[in-house]
Amino acid sequence: MRHKKDVRRLGRNKSHRKSLMRNMAISFFQQKRIVTTEAKAKELRRTVERLITIGKKQDQSSWRRIDAFLNHPETTKIVLELGTKYLDRKGGYTRIIRLDSRTGDGGRTAIIQLVG
Repeated sequence: MRHKKDVRRLGRNKSHRKSLMRNMAISFFQQKRIVTTEAKAKELRRTVERLITIGKKQDQSSWRRIDAFLNHPETTKIVLELGTKYLDRKGGYTRIIRLDSRTGDGGRTAIIQLVG
């Protein structure tokens, strides 16, 4: 039974899901918005908002925690800059805008972007 297991599996195993979220988070922080499926956008929102919240502390530990997940130094700097930008905000750093379905497979797409 899957009681209290709230992660979206996205049709992938754990290691593939982790690398997918890592790659999507790096692309998101570099471009500030990406177009993806709705389920992936909802799962990415959890990951990105946690990273920005960690970045708000602005200490060596937060740098290491973010860099351990992203493993991309330039992107880690971007996350720490966003942490200073959102110091006043208690959460909700991203926005998901739903789009039409894709023509090929009918997958529901969405844009995920930073607020403000």
